[in-house]
Amino acid sequence: MSREEIEEKVRSFLINDFEIDEDKVFDDARLKEDMEIDSLDIVDIVVIVDRTFGFRIKPEEMRGVTTFHQFCDYIESKTLNIEVCNKTTTN
Repeated sequence: MSREEIEEKVRSFLINDFEIDEDKVFDDARLKEDMEIDSLDIVDIVVIVDRTFGFRIKPEEMRGVTTFHQFCDYIESKTLNIEVCNKTTTN
């Protein structure tokens, strides 16, 4: 999955499922302060990420993730790991 696809999927669920204004979803936007994502929203995000990208968010891995860009970086790194594992098991 490309970085653009990841950003589009994340942007889409933030706007549609959490009703965040499109203007507030940009690279340096802070999840808590700018997008007003709270701890209850995080629980929902865990479920959406699992359903959309096929992995569970681990809270300890999310420490230090504060912006939209960092969140997409995290998802990208996890999806790359999944793709690598899938390729090695099918070869």
